[in-house]
Amino acid sequence: MKGGMETVPTHKKFSIIHEMADNLISIQELCKIAGVSRSGYYNWVKRQKHPSQKQLEDEQLKKKIEECHKKLKGIYGYRRVKVWLKRTYKLNINHKRVQRLMKEMGIRAVIRKKRPYYGKKEPYVISDNHLNREFHASKPNEKWVTDITYLIFNGQKLYLSAIKDLYNNEIVAYHISPRNDIKLVLDTLKKAIKKRNVNRLLLHSDQGFQYTSRQYNNLLKRYNIKASMSRKGNCLDNASMENFFSHFKAECFNLHSFRKAREVKDTVHKYIRFYNHQRFQKKLNSLSPYEYRTQTA
Repeated sequence: MKGGMETVPTHKKFSIIHEMADNLISIQELCKIAGVSRSGYYNWVKRQKHPSQKQLEDEQLKKKIEECHKKLKGIYGYRRVKVWLKRTYKLNINHKRVQRLMKEMGIRAVIRKKRPYYGKKEPYVISDNHLNREFHASKPNEKWVTDITYLIFNGQKLYLSAIKDLYNNEIVAYHISPRNDIKLVLDTLKKAIKKRNVNRLLLHSDQGFQYTSRQYNNLLKRYNIKASMSRKGNCLDNASMENFFSHFKAECFNLHSFRKAREVKDTVHKYIRFYNHQRFQKKLNSLSPYEYRTQTA
């Protein structure tokens, strides 16, 4: 599930992709996950190396805007920030420019909080991002990633939950359901636990309600699994799992027309078996995930 990446400013997406450029995922795939163009990314890189005079001026303005935002605890919108810049630094800046720079910085005026809701809420657990985009594992069952994607067909929808081992990109377990609920992720995890030694394993997910639920986190604790979660609104923190779903849809799901749920489930099963046992990967020395795991063992 993509965690609201559309709300992240484009220049921040480019910055994140640049940080991950030496990782195991290509620039093209990262751009696709982030929803930006590859040409746009390379133009951004070029601008960082050779900034224009206007860009340099914008960077200085951003520092002053940040000063205002911190000093006044974020209570000013762009119009009042414009006035503050004029009074404090004698800068007569167009309000549209201030608005653009604040948007690029991802800051806005503090909005009055809504009245608290006192109804019954499901307890939830948030974990730190322990994976921290380190998509490399030195051995099997050291780091897993998990996520859910939806499959739309013939006016219907199914949800595919999967767990991937970062050591060899193998899909350890998966489950399909017509409901995107806590049971879906619990069933997926239980399947994986039956197959592998999970003691002291790191399992990374987003902050979906299923993964922050007490039931899910209690199951992790029972088997001594350490939880890791993406930062809110940052799907690139789980880019490796998004990458698998992207391949599955491009190479399989989008090439077929389905009428019944049974057909979708059969196709998912065949593709994942193919992916694990036959689909060679350059990053695995041109071996399939299964071949890589068995040879190194």
